[in-house]
Amino acid sequence: MNPIDSLLQNQTRRALLGRGVNAVGWAALSSLMGQNLARPAVAADSTLGVEGGGLNHFLGKAKHVIYLHMVGGPPQMDLYDYKPKMDEWYDKDLPDSIRQGQRLTTMTSGQARFPIAPTKFKFAQHGQSGMWVTELLPHTSKMVDDMCFIRSLNTEAINHEPAISYMQTGSQITGRPCLGAWTSYGLGSLNQNLPTFVVLVAKPTNTEQVQAISARLWGSGYLPGEHAGVSFRSGGDPILYINNPDGVPTEIRRKTLDGLRKLNEITYQKIGDPETHTRIQQYELAYRMQASVPELTDLGSETEATYKLYGEEAKKPGSFAHTALLARRMVERGVRFIQVYHNNWDTHANVAGRLPDQCRDVDQPCWGLIQDLKQRGLFDSTLVIWGGEFGRTIYSQGGVSKQNYGRDHHPRCYTMWMAGGGTKPGAIYGETDDFSYNIVRDPVHIRDFHATVLHLMGFDHERFTHKFQGLDARLTGVEPARVIQELLA
Repeated sequence: MNPIDSLLQNQTRRALLGRGVNAVGWAALSSLMGQNLARPAVAADSTLGVEGGGLNHFLGKAKHVIYLHMVGGPPQMDLYDYKPKMDEWYDKDLPDSIRQGQRLTTMTSGQARFPIAPTKFKFAQHGQSGMWVTELLPHTSKMVDDMCFIRSLNTEAINHEPAISYMQTGSQITGRPCLGAWTSYGLGSLNQNLPTFVVLVAKPTNTEQVQAISARLWGSGYLPGEHAGVSFRSGGDPILYINNPDGVPTEIRRKTLDGLRKLNEITYQKIGDPETHTRIQQYELAYRMQASVPELTDLGSETEATYKLYGEEAKKPGSFAHTALLARRMVERGVRFIQVYHNNWDTHANVAGRLPDQCRDVDQPCWGLIQDLKQRGLFDSTLVIWGGEFGRTIYSQGGVSKQNYGRDHHPRCYTMWMAGGGTKPGAIYGETDDFSYNIVRDPVHIRDFHATVLHLMGFDHERFTHKFQGLDARLTGVEPARVIQELLA
């Protein structure tokens, strides 16, 4: 359908009247310049849906995003932010000059003291970049020159729910569109038989302390409902009720959907709610996915060489390795945004026992994913993101020993990495103090991170907006945000 016709069909009465102020001018301009003037610039590889797609401000390098979110907050000083000076501070109190009266969670605010817990894991420098990486990530250490690291992320959120919401949607208040929904809205679909935005929840090997992962994290908020993420299950049918019920042939299913479409069209003519069209599209997409999803999730065609990349765990449905391999298959088939959640990084205790399991889950699969994307010519156009919602404290929660300790939430600084999709390989950005407690150089707020990701996809974050309640709402909000040019290739 012509984009202009599609837009007009989906306008509400209020929007139509609001646009009517300039109707005479638009009519004159259209007659002079032709109808193409009013159309958005459509990227060569995008397909317009009912609303959204082809809204790029310039040609972005990232056509797909695989966002690997480590739920709970990985401890940066045990993984990437090496602080050897802390060995001298073992079991000494965190100085007031370092803490500076910063907010603490209720889990440690009542402690009589805050004993320093140096990392118990060995570190080494790797690659031409010289990035320090823990011994727990031997595969990751081999590809540091393909990655760019941000060691100075910071956020105001100190508890999980608002922090994850902030990281995913740009707001601590739930209900806003997430990054995946914005991507779907802005880039549109590359495969009409699969969702534009898919969510996968991997099962961690260790389940000592898993966090709740709510569906509102991948909602579309005030964007049209068609841009919400579609969650695939880790076991059984990937999507509930996608298959026909027993005794219901495809012909009956098709006839039923045609009847529902007619009823929804009648409802739309009476009420004019764009979400009615969203419902129609969801039914139709579900029908098309009956053929596309089983083929997508059947890994029987993958070679042993591929499994060697991701590890044997990739053969186990629901594992992080299996999820990473599935994410690559989705990119191959045109899925724009794949959001992966991996739980149990909330290490309030037993870092020594739990962190090795967590790293073992993700280390080889992350390495294998990037090698696989490179081999298939997809790395340059696919942005891979890894990180959590905040960092951890250098002081121990509870008691401390050289063999084990726990770490509380810490929003003031943490580490994330990106790879591919137009990022600068081998870049290391930002620096923290000797305690990995405060940022001493090149801070990166979540808003800056979002602005940079949007830039990689071809969007000016200040102009990439959606009208909501009379405002031009955007992912980065109203406070200043900047694109981190040093992270761009």
